[in-house]
Amino acid sequence: MRIDPRWFLTVALLASFSSNSLHAQLYTLQTKDLRLIYYTKLHEYVIPHLARCFENSYRYHKSRFRYTPDQEVTILLHDFADYGNAGATAVPRNFVNMGLAPLNYVYETAPANERMNSNMNHELVHIVASDQASSGDRLFRSIFFGKVAPTSENPLSMFYSYLTNPRRYSPRWYHEGIAVFMETWMGGGYGRALSPYDEMVFRTMVRDGSHIYDVVGLESEGTTIDFQVGANSYLYGTRFMSYLVYHYGPEKLIDWIARTDASNRYFSSQFTNVYGRSLDEEWSRWIGWEQEWQNANLASIREYPTTPFRPISRRALGSVSRTYYDSSSRMIYAAVNYPGQIPYIAAISMSDGSIRQLCEVKGAALYYVCALAFDKSHGRLFFTSDNNGWRDLNALNLRTGQVTLLQEDARTGDLAFNQSDLSLWGIRHFNGISSIVRILPPYNEIDLVHSWPYGTDMFDIDVSADGRYLVGAMADVTGRQQLVRLEIPKLLKGHAHYEVLFDFENSTPSNFAFSPDGRYLFGTSYYTGVSNVVRYDFERQEMKWISNCESGLFRPLPISPDSLVAFSYTGAGFVPGTIANSVTEDVSPTRYLGTAIVSRYPVLTSWEVAPPSEKIIDIDTLTLYAGEYHPLRNVRLVSAYPVAEGYKEFAAFGMRLGFSDPMLMHEFGLTASYTPNALVPEAERLHASLNYSVSNWKFVARYNGADFYDLFGPTKTSRKGYSLSINYKDHLIFREPETFDYNIFLAGYGGLERLPDYQNISTSFDRFLVGSARLQYKYMRASLGAVDYEKGIRWQLVGLNTYVRSSHFPRLYSVLDYGIPLPIDHSSIWLRSAAGSSFGDRNDPFANFYFGGFGNNWIDFQEIKRYREYYSFPGVELNDIGGKNFVRGMVEWNLPPVRFRKFGVPAFYSNWMRTSLFSSAIVTDVDAKTLRQSLLNVGVQVDFRLVLFSMLQSTFSLGYAVAFEEHSRPGSEFMISLKIL
Repeated sequence: MRIDPRWFLTVALLASFSSNSLHAQLYTLQTKDLRLIYYTKLHEYVIPHLARCFENSYRYHKSRFRYTPDQEVTILLHDFADYGNAGATAVPRNFVNMGLAPLNYVYETAPANERMNSNMNHELVHIVASDQASSGDRLFRSIFFGKVAPTSENPLSMFYSYLTNPRRYSPRWYHEGIAVFMETWMGGGYGRALSPYDEMVFRTMVRDGSHIYDVVGLESEGTTIDFQVGANSYLYGTRFMSYLVYHYGPEKLIDWIARTDASNRYFSSQFTNVYGRSLDEEWSRWIGWEQEWQNANLASIREYPTTPFRPISRRALGSVSRTYYDSSSRMIYAAVNYPGQIPYIAAISMSDGSIRQLCEVKGAALYYVCALAFDKSHGRLFFTSDNNGWRDLNALNLRTGQVTLLQEDARTGDLAFNQSDLSLWGIRHFNGISSIVRILPPYNEIDLVHSWPYGTDMFDIDVSADGRYLVGAMADVTGRQQLVRLEIPKLLKGHAHYEVLFDFENSTPSNFAFSPDGRYLFGTSYYTGVSNVVRYDFERQEMKWISNCESGLFRPLPISPDSLVAFSYTGAGFVPGTIANSVTEDVSPTRYLGTAIVSRYPVLTSWEVAPPSEKIIDIDTLTLYAGEYHPLRNVRLVSAYPVAEGYKEFAAFGMRLGFSDPMLMHEFGLTASYTPNALVPEAERLHASLNYSVSNWKFVARYNGADFYDLFGPTKTSRKGYSLSINYKDHLIFREPETFDYNIFLAGYGGLERLPDYQNISTSFDRFLVGSARLQYKYMRASLGAVDYEKGIRWQLVGLNTYVRSSHFPRLYSVLDYGIPLPIDHSSIWLRSAAGSSFGDRNDPFANFYFGGFGNNWIDFQEIKRYREYYSFPGVELNDIGGKNFVRGMVEWNLPPVRFRKFGVPAFYSNWMRTSLFSSAIVTDVDAKTLRQSLLNVGVQVDFRLVLFSMLQSTFSLGYAVAFEEHSRPGSEFMISLKIL
């Protein structure tokens, strides 16, 4: 049968037009060291400034680390989220992903100074620390034609990647620690190396006797066990490096981080080389010193009486949103997020401390969960969802529990409700600009009230009970922060003049809210080093301290004239309680480690980098090109390296070449190998595959396809013959974690001996076309610290058709999974089902479905829990069950993971072990009693997460299942598998 190539040509042309349309929207500014890419001219106002920030920071890092780059840095500027964020990688090219929006200043976890400059200071440390090469590294880069990115399809690439870029394979605390340290001192002390929040975290750990993790335990358990999860890498890394500088000076720290010919390849070996003792030993010394340091701070705080705190609930609630008190029901409303439970809005009883879940919060933020506002007169809460992207606005009816979506992509937070006219106020972030907005009933349109200039941001707003005043915190590009008040009637007339109530200098005025009578504002501040509650008196125009606490108090809320609700920081999260509304005259300051460092090493003041003004950096002179970005013109060879593959039962050896543009919009992969075994027919010894991805399209051509994983285990994907496939995938809904996508696939095969999807089933004809279309809806959620999804739904509908010998063999199947969380943290029950039918001749293999086996190879790269797939049935051989139609059901219980505090060494350790129990049943040929098969199985799978060189995650799995069929002896199967990456 001849496959008509015109169909493939048509699809290729459509893909070309589609990708050209997309790429025409991109623009670039290029200098010798920079390729800055953006996608809308609305962002052009900040492009020169960002380019100057890059050049200014990069010059400094090159000098400080003695770094000579051999390629430019690509930066993508975007506005994909309502709060600024950034990330960087040096593999396969130097790339920075830069968010434009203002940063989130909650709890002072981010500096309030100019964000482009501080982000550049931070992210370029990642580039330098990862990309800097010794002569040996440069040799391997020349051998492999670049820095190799590890891929699961070719796992040998992991070792090539380490040879070309060894410092990338260091733990996250190492990367974030040095980046935060450098960002702080380059910014003149603005950053978390001089942070009251970090001091609070470790002070509280020492006070409470909490475990301070060692090097291995931090990554294996410490970044998952509490509500801060991965943010603990920033905390520990910054703290440990600050400790090193305090004791040994800043130059030794640079010697540890810098990659030179005299340095060791692995980060911990280089630590011993510089500091003269092992990393484990010095880390233990740091823990002992930290306890002494924080005990001294606690003693200083206790010089004056500490404020009595009466907990309302003994349970720590993780992170919490702004809170509200309803005097009629004596309930506190807050959104909470803690490990083991899906984030939700809670009603906390003042009477008995009980907590009732009102509704889930989709897309909760790590520290503030969501923005929340209370309309007492109508009994409803306004809240935001998708808080890590473009926020939606929702309303929760407290009487009925109904949640109504009011606006998608409202991009508005810091909500405050004006009870006088029922308007909702907020701060909107759009294209990098912070604006005050007003939303009137029915709350489906936003009115822009005032936009602040770039670099000025307002947050934590509140509206007085009479609707006359709006207060909030104001931050500018210098890092200065003030508590301000605006008159709403004047604001609505276009007059945005504000009154400064208190200048907090570089400390954040947090969570200030009006008292019911409007006389006071209650908020918190680290002004003395500890987050204490303060009260501003409008009549006296003065600020007074209300508390003197040991850890930190946040989100104060007046509930009566003489008492407040506040949230006390603990290692497990924030605990609600009450304190007296009375002035405290004596509040003790604490000592910052960062202050002690700069006192001991004043040279750090010279590390400050002057702001990148036009006089310092003339970006017009440096610009080599400004205009549209053309991805195809920028496609280059990225890497070339040897590969090993399996073909049937034999080994093949060859090379893989990778090509792409810096934005990875066009990616080409070419692999060719040869099987030098005489047992393989000569026509089958050469193997080749070509992959090309652009936009939503993927094209694959294979000839005698081989696969690395065919060297290990029962599942084989290598096939004799040739194939050409085209795949298109797009989304109807993409609002993570909720997605609804579709996938269209067409492939032509020739010369095959076995079916592409079923290795044990021979083909009745060796040339055919396969087409499929898939719809998939997923809304799967997991709590903080989870190792798998714990709740949700997944639905698939797949239609397939095989065209062979002028005949069609259509098939249709559907999958439905539903998960229910259990009261036990990180444990869930899943009900999984599938059903399908074929419409061809049941005697032809093309018209049947086939099932059997776990499906895992001994060494693998696909899904760990393959027994969940509709075609799997552990306990019988692969493809042993067949039928024209089928119904399959499964019940699965995922037990809580067992986490290992220390199981291994920094270069190789295990994070956790998890166990799943399952039982499934299948019936095939439902409509043909004489052919019908009915089977039942029970099984267990135990998975161990392994981490090599801090970055390379693998999973070792053991499984066992027994299958039962009437009138047959039970079958059993033992599975052992190592999933790479």
